[in-house]
Amino acid sequence: MKKQLLQSTLAALYLEENSKSILGITRGIERETLRISKEGRLSSNTHPKSIGSALTHKYITTDFSESLLEFITPATDNAERTLNQLRDIQKYTQARLDNEVLWPMSMPCFIKNQDEIALADYGRSNIGQMKTLYREGLKNRYGSMMQAIAGVHFNISFPKLFWESLQKIKDDSSKSQDFISAGYLGLIRNFKRELWLLSYLFGASPALCSSFLEGKESKLPFEKLGEGSLYLPYGTALRLGDLGYTNSEQSALKVTYNTLEEYTEGLKKAISTDSGLYRNIGTNEDGSLKQLNSNVLQIENEFYSPIRPKRNADLGETPIDALNRGGIEYIEVRALDVNPFSDTGISLQQIHFLDVFLLYCLLNDAPLMSCDEQNISQQNLDKVVNQGRDPNLTLQKGNESVSIKTWGKDIFEQLSLVAKWLDDAHETEHYKKAINELSLGVEDPNQTLSGQYMNELKASGKDNGCFALDLANQYQNQLQSHQYIEFSESDLNAESEKSFVKQLQIENTDKLTFDEFLKDYFKN
Repeated sequence: MKKQLLQSTLAALYLEENSKSILGITRGIERETLRISKEGRLSSNTHPKSIGSALTHKYITTDFSESLLEFITPATDNAERTLNQLRDIQKYTQARLDNEVLWPMSMPCFIKNQDEIALADYGRSNIGQMKTLYREGLKNRYGSMMQAIAGVHFNISFPKLFWESLQKIKDDSSKSQDFISAGYLGLIRNFKRELWLLSYLFGASPALCSSFLEGKESKLPFEKLGEGSLYLPYGTALRLGDLGYTNSEQSALKVTYNTLEEYTEGLKKAISTDSGLYRNIGTNEDGSLKQLNSNVLQIENEFYSPIRPKRNADLGETPIDALNRGGIEYIEVRALDVNPFSDTGISLQQIHFLDVFLLYCLLNDAPLMSCDEQNISQQNLDKVVNQGRDPNLTLQKGNESVSIKTWGKDIFEQLSLVAKWLDDAHETEHYKKAINELSLGVEDPNQTLSGQYMNELKASGKDNGCFALDLANQYQNQLQSHQYIEFSESDLNAESEKSFVKQLQIENTDKLTFDEFLKDYFKN
């Protein structure tokens, strides 16, 4: 039934008036990476001033810590251009690092103690202080080590003409933006149902440095490799499991994706509900705050979800307010590990796959999803994170238990239909090529990123950290020889200089004390 619905929708999209409607998919990438020393240790240097202001730079900022860089590409409708932009930004940054390289993995390098991880500093403005205090809250709630994990966020928006065609095909009479928001929410529900496939194919964190577990207990069946590495024999993406971006308080949240109101109301409740656990964090000895507030979520950004509905916010507007004002504008996929085999952390093949997979999630029937069904999807993901390459592993699909191979083959059959339409519209063959190549991973776990990673690690006999450091040095050399394509060095210099001017303007226009600013922010 599901496949028939997809086929009938695609048949309508093949009609001449709809056949090119998908042209103009817009994408953006946010790639995180640690700055590390040439010896493979976490950098203790502050964010380099030669790069610009982390508060206001359009393309280069920091995430949790001073050493965790985040590169941001502007939205474009050309995947190759997006990757070239990312490469240009990385080249510019790498050239301004003092004896440091960019860590090419999701799980962090050797960190002796989490106190080595310095919180990101955004200056003396109220908004800058708020960003740092938010991170102080994250540190006190979950520990700094979890925040040293890096990932790749993939943002995507489908073109207006495509939505118009799809609305006509479905004979839907609702307002255009309401139809678009409902469509993106359906995409999210289907994405969550089959997120396990992304973890299986693109999970690239089956191993870690043993320092990551210092002082923690883990019931996972880790095996040792080299002098200080641990790995799960069938693991795929430890970053997405219990060791990564999870917390017990959030697991009890009932945030669902059936309507936009349902989603935003769930988040609103979380950011306004006091948490007994976090209330006990208290304040510093000098009376200064240790978190923005003691609620389940300090702000919306603390909600750790593998995918989010998004809208660009106006000045002073919260993410929830932006969604309620204008509906969903784009989707942010947050479930991607850094790809260690790509200098940009994500490959063109992955982007082509994501185009197909997300469109497949959008075009398919998307029944409403209860919290119980979300929990089942999470259980499937947890299994794949820890045991995904086990040939005997089964997942729960509806009321039956199925193997990854069986379920994966079924998904790839449908992905190939979507890939053909995308290729025909773009007059290319790269979508079909990506689907054909990645489908091999369903048959052979060694073809997945985690499979390749562990094979390389075992073949080299190196520790996880040494293997990663070799890659970091290799990519540094490649960046040195890379010629700017989308940005020039003078473009990026100008943006860096402009960012300091913007930061100073923000600092000089603050009229409220920081306490007054926080009260006003949360009152609104």
